[in-house]
Amino acid sequence: MDCALNFKPGQIVSLECGDACLHSEVIQVVEARQICWVRPLMLVGLVSGKDLSHQWPEEYTLSDLRDGADLLWPLSLFRAALDTEVISLLSELQSLDSDQKDSTIASRQLRDFVDRVWAAFPSAFN
Repeated sequence: MDCALNFKPGQIVSLECGDACLHSEVIQVVEARQICWVRPLMLVGLVSGKDLSHQWPEEYTLSDLRDGADLLWPLSLFRAALDTEVISLLSELQSLDSDQKDSTIASRQLRDFVDRVWAAFPSAFN
């Protein structure tokens, strides 16, 4: 059985694509359709442009997506986030000063990430 079906509401999941990783909170898993309703929390991008690894380098950007749109995406794209990778990022996210301009930039970054995921995993959306 796919471990993604074990996702529970409130759990943090991750979706990696290229040099970025989207961390989101699970709202609901719709098993019959194999999709996951998630609320994006943050987008972490590498500044150096190197491949993504589970150990974040010192140079990264952190975008606050908590005021953005929810996503309904295939379960197969997500993995359970590791505590060690998100705890420090969540602490940093809480300390960010967000304003209207940052919200607009973060929305654009999420939209760009969505476009990259659609392009990278077209069969997941069929």
